[in-house]
Amino acid sequence: MAYPTVSAPYGLKPVNLIGGQVFAGSTRNMEIASGYATNIFYGDLVKRVAGGTIEKDVGTTTATPAGIFLGCTFTNGSTGQVQFQQFYPASQSIKSGTTIFAVVADDPDTLFQVAVVSGTTVISGVGITAIGNNATLVQNSGSTTTGNSAVAILDSTGTSGSLPIRIIDVVRDTETTANNFPEVIVKINATMHQYNNATGV
Repeated sequence: MAYPTVSAPYGLKPVNLIGGQVFAGSTRNMEIASGYATNIFYGDLVKRVAGGTIEKDVGTTTATPAGIFLGCTFTNGSTGQVQFQQFYPASQSIKSGTTIFAVVADDPDTLFQVAVVSGTTVISGVGITAIGNNATLVQNSGSTTTGNSAVAILDSTGTSGSLPIRIIDVVRDTETTANNFPEVIVKINATMHQYNNATGV
């Protein structure tokens, strides 16, 4: 019997790097514009935009992410206290003269674990033949209670070079039935990651 059971999508979680290199928690602080009006959850994709800040990347069949959001810090505009948050709350007010910084896993070689769905948040799975294929992102809303993302990938995979996610492997520990894997290891396709894409912002 598979363990543990995958009950819901949880975004993209960094696990290691291409070639088996260890993900040692190396990240980059990236600025979020004051008053940005969209929640960004732990495990969401984010992208650079004009002005040098980042926003949530809401792409599905195409995307241009700079990395994965892993929390943020800011000085609360009401209390004056520095806060470390699992997610960025939409339209967060901050103390005048301060900046919101997101923690982003931005190495293009990072591998991530992600859940597979048949649509929205319904957990599904793929077989071994999906390894090497590309996948569509499913942009579910995250939880303001846990701060976690609910982004997943669709179980219908393919070879189109325009799809943003490459399946590198399956997670065998959570296999539900013979050759059905509800979690996979993925990376952002090289031509989609903003560090490898020749088009600027």
